Amino acid sequence: MSSAKQSTDMAEIRIGDKIFSCPIIKGIENEKAIDISELRDKTGVVTYDDGYANTASCLSRITYVDGEKGILRYRGIPVEELATKCRFIEVAYLLIFGHLPTVQERNDFSQLLTSNCMIHDNMVKFFDNLPSSSHPMATLSAMVVTLTAYYPELAKPEMGVGETNKIIAELLAKIRTLAAYSYKKSIGEPIIYPKRKYRYVENFLHMMFSTPVDEYVLDKEVVGAMEKILILHADHEQNCSTSTVRLVGSSKANLFASISAGICALWGPLHGGANQAVIEMLEAIVRDGGDVNKVIAKAKDKNNPFRLMGFGHRIYKNFDPRAKVIKEICDKLLAKLGIHDPCLEVAKKIEEAALKDDFFIQRKLYPNVDFYSGIVLRAIGIPTNMFTVIFAIGRLPGWIAHWKEQCESPKAKIGRPRQIYVGSSLTHIT
Repeated sequence: MSSAKQSTDMAEIRIGDKIFSCPIIKGIENEKAIDISELRDKTGVVTYDDGYANTASCLSRITYVDGEKGILRYRGIPVEELATKCRFIEVAYLLIFGHLPTVQERNDFSQLLTSNCMIHDNMVKFFDNLPSSSHPMATLSAMVVTLTAYYPELAKPEMGVGETNKIIAELLAKIRTLAAYSYKKSIGEPIIYPKRKYRYVENFLHMMFSTPVDEYVLDKEVVGAMEKILILHADHEQNCSTSTVRLVGSSKANLFASISAGICALWGPLHGGANQAVIEMLEAIVRDGGDVNKVIAKAKDKNNPFRLMGFGHRIYKNFDPRAKVIKEICDKLLAKLGIHDPCLEVAKKIEEAALKDDFFIQRKLYPNVDFYSGIVLRAIGIPTNMFTVIFAIGRLPGWIAHWKEQCESPKAKIGRPRQIYVGSSLTHIT
C-alpha cells in the first residue's frame, strides 16, 4: 500500500525547553495528520487521546468519510450510488479486492459463496446444546470463532493468496447460515438449510423464514431493501468494531478469531445495537400516547435523562448520507407491503419537529441511519434481537477488507496503545 503524501509543513511540539519537529502527512482528500510515530522514542513522551478520536491508527485505501460534508465512499464510490446500482456481493467484492467485479468475476464470486454456504454438520450439535435464551450475537460470535476448529488449514499465521481468498469465501458464505441458524435456535424452530438456487440475500431470507412445511415466498422489494441495508452498513472506516478487528488481527490472529472479536465489539448499544435502541424508544413513545411535543421537550431538558436515539452522529456533523437512502427504502417498502406502523408515523413526526427546532439545528442533531433502519428490518420480519446480527452480516466485507489490508501491509505493526498510569505510587507490603 502506498504511503500518504508528506507535506512540506512541519508541526512543532515543545517539551520544556526542547522542540520536537513532526512531519505532517496528507491523505488523498487532503486530510492532514501530524506524524508522531517517533515521538516517544526521541522524547520519552506519549500523547493522550481518550477514545482515539483524534488519532489515525493506519493508512487505508478502503473507505473515506468526511463528516463535515456528509460523505461516505467505498473505494472512492459514493455509498448512495452503490446502494442504488449494485448488489451486496458486488460491494463486498469492491471492498475486499479493490474494484467492482466484472460480470465474470461477479458470477465466479457468487458461485464460490454458494458452494461454501453449508457448515460442517457437527457444528449443528453446538446449536443443539446452546440454551434458546442465548442472544443471537453471542451465538454468532461463538460459532464464527469455532470455524477455526473446522478449518485449521485456514488458521495459520501466514497464508498465500489462494488460502486467503479461501478463508474469505468461507466466512462470507457461512456467516448468513450461522446467523439464520442462531435465529432459528432462539425461537426453537428447526434449522433450514441453504439452497443453491438462491442468491446471497435471498438465501439468508429463505433460511430465516422458511419452515419444514412452508417455504418463504421471496418478495423483490424485500430482497432489494435487505440488499441496500447490508450495503449501507458494509464499512465505516475506523469505528469501534473495525478497529477491534484490526487490533486483534495485528497479532497475526486468524480471520475467524479477528471477526469474532469484531462481532463482540459491535454488540454494544453504543455501536451496532443503536437501531434496536431506536425501535425500543419509538415503541415506548407509542405506548405513552405518541405525544411528539412531549418527546421533544424531554430531549431538550438537560435535567431529563431521556435521550432521543437515532439523532446526531459522532462523525457526521451535517447529515448522514445513509439516512436519506434508508428513509426512501422505508417509505417504499411499507407502502408496497401495505404496513401501517405507528412507530414509523411517530418517527416521521419527531424528525419533522426536530428539523424545525433551533435546539436541534444549532447542535446539528438530525436522523442518522439507525433512525429508520430498525423500522425497515421490522417490516421485513426481522425481530429486534437480530438487528445487530444483520449489521454484522453487512459489516463483514469491511472487516475482512481491513484485516486483509493490514495483513498485506509490509509496515503493519502489532497494536500496542500506551497509557498514562494514575494508580498508586510504589507501595510495599507491611
